[in-house]
Amino acid sequence: MSRPILSEFDIVFAGGGSTACVVAGRLAAYDPSLRILVLEAGQHSLNKPIHVQPALARFNLEPTSTTVTFNTGNPSPALNGLAPTVACGRCVGGGSCVNFMVYTRPPASDYDDWGVTGWESKNLIPLMKKLETYEVQPGLPTHGYDGPIKVSPGAYKTGVYYEFIQVGTTYHKRQYADDTDDLETCNTYSPCHKYIGGATGRRSDAAHHYIYNQAHNPNLQVWDGKRVKRVIFEDKRAVGVEFTNDPVSCPDADQSSSIVRASKLVVVSGGAFGSPAILERSGIGAEEVLKRCGIEQLVNLPGVGENYRDHNVANVPYLAADQLVTIDAHPPSADSHEQCDNCGKSSVTPIGGLNSKIKWRPDDEELKAMDPAFQPRWKEFFQDRPDKAVALFTPVTRYVPSLSRPLSSVLPPGNYMTASYFTVLLSVYRMLYPVSVGSVHINVTENGEEGIDFNTGFLDDPSDIIPLDFAYKKMREIFRRMASYRGEFTAGHPDFPEGSAAACRAASGPVDLNAPDLVYTAEDDEAISRFHRDIIQTTWHSLGTCAMKSEADQGVVDARLNVYGVSNLKVADLSICPLNVGTNTCATALLIGERAAMIIAEDLGINCT
Repeated sequence: MSRPILSEFDIVFAGGGSTACVVAGRLAAYDPSLRILVLEAGQHSLNKPIHVQPALARFNLEPTSTTVTFNTGNPSPALNGLAPTVACGRCVGGGSCVNFMVYTRPPASDYDDWGVTGWESKNLIPLMKKLETYEVQPGLPTHGYDGPIKVSPGAYKTGVYYEFIQVGTTYHKRQYADDTDDLETCNTYSPCHKYIGGATGRRSDAAHHYIYNQAHNPNLQVWDGKRVKRVIFEDKRAVGVEFTNDPVSCPDADQSSSIVRASKLVVVSGGAFGSPAILERSGIGAEEVLKRCGIEQLVNLPGVGENYRDHNVANVPYLAADQLVTIDAHPPSADSHEQCDNCGKSSVTPIGGLNSKIKWRPDDEELKAMDPAFQPRWKEFFQDRPDKAVALFTPVTRYVPSLSRPLSSVLPPGNYMTASYFTVLLSVYRMLYPVSVGSVHINVTENGEEGIDFNTGFLDDPSDIIPLDFAYKKMREIFRRMASYRGEFTAGHPDFPEGSAAACRAASGPVDLNAPDLVYTAEDDEAISRFHRDIIQTTWHSLGTCAMKSEADQGVVDARLNVYGVSNLKVADLSICPLNVGTNTCATALLIGERAAMIIAEDLGINCT
């Protein structure tokens, strides 16, 4: 059956998330005559309150949301049979338009660890500076001050910020610094800055600051509500893409296929879930995967969809003092702007007081208290690398539920604060990450429709749970000493044995800074491990599934982002990361976009200075 060819462009992007917006926007600015098309399954995000007002960010993750895609994994024995759900952005701008705007950057050495020519930190730091306007403090050598993405303190600091810092610098015996996102500082308490414009109070994202600000250029087009089915090839040369109207964004539209041609390049930018799916539907991938889906193989690339990585997070609720300002007491409405003043500034911080953190490394005393099974990982990777953190600790002044243990039905009115910690452990690839990896592939369901075969890999390696278990204990001790502490919300904690000295309960106030730590028995430790396997979830930091590695090492793209075995086809998004980065991934998604724009401009002979 013939399909209508709507038009021809120079470059077609299959996906319109964070990285795609950076690449397309930069290329359009470098050469406004380039005919660029971005196809995005989700809808436009332009000036929509849910995308631009920080206080409304949480509504992107509501179960009925269409601004993200909920990817359900296979049940995992390591998670006591839980089938994890991982969300990813589904709108123009992708994750940068739906995330919680947390600005953290990994150590520069993380990029050096990738071992990919052209992607060393010395080449990337100028691009990190190029993309940002750091409004927090002037004159810092690793930050930028005239880039499109604004970084600011975000909003006023709640009392929990000061309490967390105070306990951290006394009881926890760590230092404080204004900036721990300088690409090297670690194990230090600090503010948690945001991707928010200080003057406007609005989210600072890739869609508004790379794409929508070039609306005057008719050669830069974004078609929303378009789902890319596959890349079109002629003699293994990418010449266009086939797409349909997306059934979620355009439920009443015609679902027949159309083709748009690309004279110079096709760039797949669907993220860690979308990019491997597009490649597999195009006949690029492992023979076994393609055969079971009835797809003729064009290129044998068994690495497509492999190497899935994420961070594991645990959210543990505590009772807080009545006078503490929390979002539980002042929830924003998805339909109103009650939280925004006349100039659009949010009157409470995004997700409620997430404005302090520590990129934590255990000291000698903490190492001795951890399960000895962690020692090989520590000695192999962390011990001689003081810029590498094991976990990120942060308090949140609201109740953040576990997806697998929702407590809303039993949660009484009141104030809550949440201890949040996600592991960024050593992997066998010498990276600051959990050892476990997963995979993402297309599948065919029993009714013949396309599905997803998704294994998260969470906690598959037994060493991954050790820092989580210790983090529960350490964060509990920190919270017990904070002035707003009023005990644990028992239903959100481990089920300790009856009579345990570690049993959770309400309290009238904090313990003394010098009070002894709680003592846990072997049975208590088992309860903590069971708890984590029950409640562990994603931080929405998915990457790695089209890895930038050698083809022999299950790589999918080379250092210039070219897909092996074909021509005129690149991948540019977080899926190219061969290993992980030790913090929230938005900074890396934007950085990949800047580097990809430079690569493509060089390939096309365009001046990008």
